[in-house]
Parts: sequence; structure tokens; C-alpha cells
Amino acid sequence: MSGRLEYSMTKRRDILKIAGLSTAAGIPVFSMGGVPHLQDEVVEPHNATLTREPFGDLRVFFQGPTGQLKSMTAGSLRLNPGMEPHPPHQHPEEEFMVVTEGTGEILVGGKTVVVGPGSMMYCESNQLHGVKNTGTQSLLFYYYKFIA
Repeated sequence: MSGRLEYSMTKRRDILKIAGLSTAAGIPVFSMGGVPHLQDEVVEPHNATLTREPFGDLRVFFQGPTGQLKSMTAGSLRLNPGMEPHPPHQHPEEEFMVVTEGTGEILVGGKTVVVGPGSMMYCESNQLHGVKNTGTQSLLFYYYKFIA
């Protein structure tokens, strides 16, 4: 091993050891920008941040940087019948949606697709997309937005 590579590996190991000790001691681990990043945990729905909107109940389970991503948001929306959270839109984050209850329509890739439990959407950054509940029951979906 060259001296430079050996020095680099040693430094990385030291950082990882410190991060492990910090986490065990309850001290937040920081991302490259100095902002605490998301930690391993389970968040039950009743502990997620809940916002009651006219279109439905919005929950945010996780939000912030991770060890791999600049920004990550994971949440759910229980969308009321006949509603959409907002008109089709676009944003810099990539996004996944997973429908677990109800029926509706998702606009993505220039197409509107009828969806139900088990349907999953992926949308690239800055691409037009939207969701609407077309059923008579609430439409529950989980979403994951991120910037690498």
C-alpha cells in the first residue's frame, strides 16, 4: 500500500470509529455540511409529524440529509375522495410514490395511469407529475423525495 492510501484509509477508519462512538453515546452524527443527518430508527404513524389539510392527512416520517443524500423526505398522504393535494407540479427532488389503499390516477411521464394498492411511481427531477383520488374511499400513498 502506498503511504498516501494507507494514511487515507487510517483517517477514514478513525472517522468511522468516532461516528460509531458518538451515535452510541447519543450524540448526533453530522453530515458533510455540519447538519445532523437522519439516524437509524423506526417512526410509528402516530409519532410522525401530522398536518391536517383540506385534501387529507399529511404525515412526514423523516426529513433531512442522510449519509448518502443531501436531502430526503419520507411521508404519507391519506388523500380524501375526489381530491388532489395540488395541481400537477415539478420540483428538483426525484420522487417515488407507493399506493397502499384506494384508487386514483397518477400523472407521470406525460401519461395519466389508473392506480391502486401496490402501484408504484418514480418521477425524475423537474418532471411534471401529480396524483388524484378518483375513488369513493381515501387513497393512501407513501412518498420518498430525495436529492443526491
